[in-house]
Amino acid sequence: MADVALAAEPAVTAPPVLRPEDMPDIDSLVTEDDAPVDNIFSEKQMRLLTEPLHASWPGPGAGRTFQATANVGVFTSVREPPVVPDVLLSLDVHPPPHLHEKRYRSYFLWEAGKPPDVEIEIVSNRVGGELDVKLRRYCRMRVLYYLIFDPEAYRSGEPLKCMEVSGAETYRPVAPELLPVVGLGVTVWRGTFEGLTGEWLRWQDNEGRLILTGAEQAEVERERAERERAERERARAEHLAERLHALGGDLD
Repeated sequence: MADVALAAEPAVTAPPVLRPEDMPDIDSLVTEDDAPVDNIFSEKQMRLLTEPLHASWPGPGAGRTFQATANVGVFTSVREPPVVPDVLLSLDVHPPPHLHEKRYRSYFLWEAGKPPDVEIEIVSNRVGGELDVKLRRYCRMRVLYYLIFDPEAYRSGEPLKCMEVSGAETYRPVAPELLPVVGLGVTVWRGTFEGLTGEWLRWQDNEGRLILTGAEQAEVERERAERERAERERARAEHLAERLHALGGDLD
């Protein structure tokens, strides 16, 4: 895939962290419209890209924070409607301290002080704007990585497009296995999630290991505990056998 050239529009630079008295008035903004997600697969896929990061990923580094959300509006200004990615990941931003205060209900660039690092779109029809409207908005915002997961090939012949911002007006294709700035990559994984078997987009670490869901992590811990219990039982049986042998006993 060649670089994706965009119509000339002014880039949105990362806003400075504003003083409280300089914060824009957001009382009139609609931060959520209660519109439902488009289908069950998309809803599950969104959670499969957010829940594991909170459940199993240690984060981008010691002392560093992140936000991973699904279907939350990203506002660049009070004069422009938000763009709503299916999933976003933003490093070095703090979780909102108050979930019900309006200034924390969406991703406001002037609050976060930076654009998200990754935005992901899950294609579920042929009219979603993933390759035009949203692509232009994300490039203007300087979103570093833009991923489009299109398992049914509605918009292209590729199930996964992974792009990195390049210059002021383009995205260039990059390998999805590792997004170096983030320290994560993605892979198309065939498996079963919450009883549904199919192809899913999953996060992986820089060694290619899946970032596990909470349920998968619990199963790993259960299997580890079971192996440790079996090993203790084996060691105990061997110890008893040695004592019997030392006493001249017959194991039979």
